Amino acid sequence: MLNGPIAPTLVRLSAPNIVVSAAMTLTTFADAWFVGRLGITALASVALVFPIQTLMQMMSAGAMGGGVSSAVARALGSGRPERATAIVLHSTIIALAMAVLFTVVAGVYAPWLFGLLGASGEVLDGAVAYAEIAFGGALVMWLAHTFASVLRGTGNMTVPAKILTVASVLQIALSGALTLGWGPFPALGVRGPATALVLSSAVAALVMGGAVVAGHGGVRLRLTGIALKAELFRDILKVGAVACGNALLTIGTIVIVTRLVAEQGAAALAGYGLGSRLELMLIPISFGIGGALTATVGANFGARQFARARRVAWTGGLFVAAVSGLIGGVVAMWPNIWLGNFTADAGALAIGARYLAIVGPFYLFFGLGQTLYFASQGTGNMIWPFSAGVVRLAVAAGGGTIAAIYFAADTDLLFVFLAAGLVSFGGLIAGSLFNRVWNPQGS
Repeated sequence: MLNGPIAPTLVRLSAPNIVVSAAMTLTTFADAWFVGRLGITALASVALVFPIQTLMQMMSAGAMGGGVSSAVARALGSGRPERATAIVLHSTIIALAMAVLFTVVAGVYAPWLFGLLGASGEVLDGAVAYAEIAFGGALVMWLAHTFASVLRGTGNMTVPAKILTVASVLQIALSGALTLGWGPFPALGVRGPATALVLSSAVAALVMGGAVVAGHGGVRLRLTGIALKAELFRDILKVGAVACGNALLTIGTIVIVTRLVAEQGAAALAGYGLGSRLELMLIPISFGIGGALTATVGANFGARQFARARRVAWTGGLFVAAVSGLIGGVVAMWPNIWLGNFTADAGALAIGARYLAIVGPFYLFFGLGQTLYFASQGTGNMIWPFSAGVVRLAVAAGGGTIAAIYFAADTDLLFVFLAAGLVSFGGLIAGSLFNRVWNPQGS
């Protein structure tokens, strides 16, 4: 990470993460496909829950997880392995606290939360049924991703990739079996994907925890002999907490727009939900490269190789921007390549197609911004990525709300503001690579 050629090093470190990202993307696709067989109401229910579920995944894997990877990488890069080991215990305590928060807010208070988002009747019942299971098992997802982040911080991308890939395959199989009732399995309906998520995450948490306890990567989880220190919590949270705020801003934008679209009925909600689901699927793609960027940039900042850290960030960011732009361009021109897999409802297809036609061409800015967001975690300073998230929320959700108030039936204008938000998000984070955060010595 400190001396090798940048592109080959990123390819080597990112390859396992890319496999995981592909598997995670398939789980998202599969869940939507299975639920689509249940009808438009079930799709609308899951569309309400999906942003909150993605928020938990973003926080546990990429946000707080990035804070963990960054802290471990910076400790090892500066030659302090004992500090890296202490960070593991502190990270686990943070994971426990965050899991309790999600269980209470999105599990126990699911009827209130999703009612607030505009759901009622059968749509609300389905959303609550899914959420009570998915967030009731929040602990296993948080532990799985926290242990994976510890290993990534050491530069060990292979072990977490193998475990999470197997867990994703297991999740897909269980999701189909439990949603539709294959063979001896019960048909749980919308509860099926949530149950599959919890069971597969539990397997990943157990195996990943075993790898950390065994000391893979040179650090291990020790429950005794380590004093809890506020300074170590701060070292993780100065990246992780701010990154969680950024994840909240990203999902908050989608939640607000989901609430606005919900006013136009279940078909419109399902159509927008399918469109925004594709946008959120870009996050695992950016994480495929971004997870390697967090560790590599962190190690180079720890070694005070700032110019190399910037070259690493640009290399990964521009690659993901190109991939995201290609995906966005294809679905903008041929939306049924994506939408037609899940529903034949004319209303849902129309709304989803308009979303993809307007927002899809600007996915490249989202991919660039998300990847550089992960790279920024390695610097230990998240001010600019967070600010970019605030601007995106103001442009997309703020402008969208104004559009909904004054042009209630004009979803096209709402989607224009969403596209403008992506441009501002990616542009601001890319611009931050030219400021003092990335150039502490004017290098």
